[in-house]
Amino acid sequence: MSTIGVGKEILSQCNKCKLILAHIIVTMKDATDPDKVMCKTCKGTHSYKDPSAKKKKATIEKVIKNHKVAGGKKITQSVAEIWTQALNSSQAPAVAYSIRTNYKKGDVIAHPNFGDGIVERLIDSNKIEVLFKDEYKTLLHNK
Repeated sequence: MSTIGVGKEILSQCNKCKLILAHIIVTMKDATDPDKVMCKTCKGTHSYKDPSAKKKKATIEKVIKNHKVAGGKKITQSVAEIWTQALNSSQAPAVAYSIRTNYKKGDVIAHPNFGDGIVERLIDSNKIEVLFKDEYKTLLHNK
C-alpha cells in the first residue's frame, strides 16, 4: 500500500483546468488527508478535491411563507415538492421561454435547458425568480 505525503503525486479535480489531473501534494491536513495540491499541468495551487468522492446534490429546502407550526417547528418542503404542487395547481399551459416576453407571477414557462418552471416573483422590471424542478433560477425577461 502506497502512503501519501508532501511531494507525492495524487489525482485531484483542478479548478483551472476543470479536469481530474495529476497533482503534487503541497500540504497535508493530517497523516492521511491532503490539504493543498499543485496541478502538474497548469501549476495552480488549490485545495485537494477527491475525484472519487460522489457529489451529493444538496436538497434545497424553502420555508413555506404560510407555514403551519407543528410542535413549535416550521414545516419545510423540498423544491421538488413545491414545484410539483405549483404545477398541479396551475391551470395555465407552459409558454416557451423568451427573454423578450414579459412575465408575471404564476406564469408557467418551458425553458429549453431547465424544463418547466413557474414564475414565483418579479425581482424588478427585467428579472424574475422562477421555480424549476430542482432549484430556483433568476432569469431575464421583458428585454
